[in-house]
Amino acid sequence: MSDLPARLEESQREARRLREAIEAHQKKITSQSIASFSAKYEDSAPRSGVASWGGPSTMLDTRTLKGHFGKVYALNWGGESTQLVSASQDGKLIVWNALTSNKVHCIPLKSAWVMTCSFEQTAGRLVACGGLDNNCTLYNLTDEASLSSPRELTQHEGYLSCARFLDESQIITSSGDSTCILWDIATEKPLRTFTDHSADVMSVSLSSNRGVFVSGSCDATAKLWDAREERCVHTFTGHVSDVNSVCFFPDGNAFATGSDDSNCRLFDIRAYGEVAKYTQESILCGITSVVFSKSGRLLFGGYDDHKCYGWDVLNERQVMEISGHTSRVSCVDVSSDGRALATGSWDTFLKIWSVA
Repeated sequence: MSDLPARLEESQREARRLREAIEAHQKKITSQSIASFSAKYEDSAPRSGVASWGGPSTMLDTRTLKGHFGKVYALNWGGESTQLVSASQDGKLIVWNALTSNKVHCIPLKSAWVMTCSFEQTAGRLVACGGLDNNCTLYNLTDEASLSSPRELTQHEGYLSCARFLDESQIITSSGDSTCILWDIATEKPLRTFTDHSADVMSVSLSSNRGVFVSGSCDATAKLWDAREERCVHTFTGHVSDVNSVCFFPDGNAFATGSDDSNCRLFDIRAYGEVAKYTQESILCGITSVVFSKSGRLLFGGYDDHKCYGWDVLNERQVMEISGHTSRVSCVDVSSDGRALATGSWDTFLKIWSVA
């Protein structure tokens, strides 16, 4: 027993040494991650601007999509960049032809309290929506019977906040019951349930590396998941309020978050930490939605102050201020070809912005 204090002191020294080594290694990886972002863009992006986007003057409001009579809560581009789906609390799910501004489908919903919608990206036949009815409802746009009698995925015990298709056979949903669920669409049964969040899960985003997704929650964290297992790979902290939106960087190695604390952050999953923060003193409102440009050089955010801001991902500067809506910008998305940005608002309108 006489050597116990000495052994305890030695164990404490070893613990401190290991902690310092881990912190040093994390700083090294973070520095390498930032350097990799810099190297990716320094040859192609002009020093005084933002890649080919240039600045605020290069964004043109090309068309306004009119047809909803309630707050637009969600939108999502289809895989071919010609169609997008929007959901509004007028109880309608509308599929638009973004080139002509025409409505391709106008689907009446069982519940008007819709909060999310999603377009399947490969075949483009399926759309999904959900909200305060706690269900994920699936429509096959090529089947008239499906439009009147859709599939319903029923398991969540709270409102449906987000849904994203892996493909035509699987979809991931998030909910106010603090969980995410991976579904088999054919059987309408859950395959896996993800339960590590301690508050409402508001958003999910799928990585280009299949089987990996990230979620944002009102517990002020974002979590990285392996969809093949019911476990959280890592928890990312830094925000001090609800994380309303998450979006993967195009290469799948990082993701962005938007929060009620008025800032967006960039997290690198290789460094297991934050590498950038996008904020300024004049912006005091919350962020509802975030999305990257096709190249990843710009991060767009929809804000409660009726505007959409564009941030230089590398330099952490606000380089665009996109105005035109008269109420909260509730959703933003970039088309798969990168040529158009869509914004939806509580003013009932959607706007399509293109590059000059």
